[in-house]
Amino acid sequence: MQVRRILAATVATGAVLLVGACAGDDLAKDEGDDSPSAGSGGGEVRLTGQNFPEATLMASIYEQLLTAEGYDVTVDLVGTRDIYMQEFPGDYDIVPEYVGGIVDYLNTTKNGPESEPLTTSDAAESITNAQSLLDAEGITLLAPSAAADTNAFFVTEEYSESERVTKLSDLEGKEIVLAGAPDCKGRPDCEGGLTDVYGIKVTKILPLGYGGDSVNRAVIDGEAQLGETATTDGTLESQSLVLLEDDKQIQPAQNLIPAVSSDFLAEHPDLEETLNALMAALDTDRLTDLNGQVAVERAKPEDVAKDFLEGAGLI
Repeated sequence: MQVRRILAATVATGAVLLVGACAGDDLAKDEGDDSPSAGSGGGEVRLTGQNFPEATLMASIYEQLLTAEGYDVTVDLVGTRDIYMQEFPGDYDIVPEYVGGIVDYLNTTKNGPESEPLTTSDAAESITNAQSLLDAEGITLLAPSAAADTNAFFVTEEYSESERVTKLSDLEGKEIVLAGAPDCKGRPDCEGGLTDVYGIKVTKILPLGYGGDSVNRAVIDGEAQLGETATTDGTLESQSLVLLEDDKQIQPAQNLIPAVSSDFLAEHPDLEETLNALMAALDTDRLTDLNGQVAVERAKPEDVAKDFLEGAGLI
């Protein structure tokens, strides 16, 4: 009987404590706290971007980082920028972006393909030049990373040696087939620049993607003489592929940068510190190494992302 009385007292005490805790929670909510309902940390966030290997890796890094911060993250990756930019901002809240890519896109779509370029080799200057366009679209670019991934073009070692080609200007006047991204045609950092600036005769574009196995294989097999990839591509050397120097500098600054819906950022101001810390933890060498782990060592992007975030102390 004594044991039963002790148990009963314990249960009663626990009930009082539970009621007290619930009341305390209600008071905290009434007074305003850092819960998702207070507009700081947590809630749903919709992430989009491109689906080439590096972009997929970056999306996984963003997803895991934001999940650790209490957000419910959904990810929808697509083939090209012009697809997701039709819905961002609006259906999507955040895009892992590149300075030159998003600035060039906004400039050409809003001001026309013949408009004066807003991008330069300096990321901050490019952002400043595009600020009115960004404001009009409701997009905020946070702090750019030191990590930069510039558009680049490659050939086989055999072609480089036999044709004496080490830089893009060496291709002047030559007829070539280009394997690259579906949106390459006309872009000043892609087919447009190769044609107008370098005088290369691009007879055909194989829309196989931005880097990756399909593009590499097309060049190796001779379907294309020139392939489009990134300066951080860690797969080229092992396949006897070489980057050509962009000696006339058609490539703008392509620093990694978070593009965020301005309205969403106003509702979730904590995001700025979180994503700026991520950008500060990356540099080009580190990004190249992460890409190599996925492309060469065949590690899963989500595993590489997790190891990086833990090693950088971000999660």
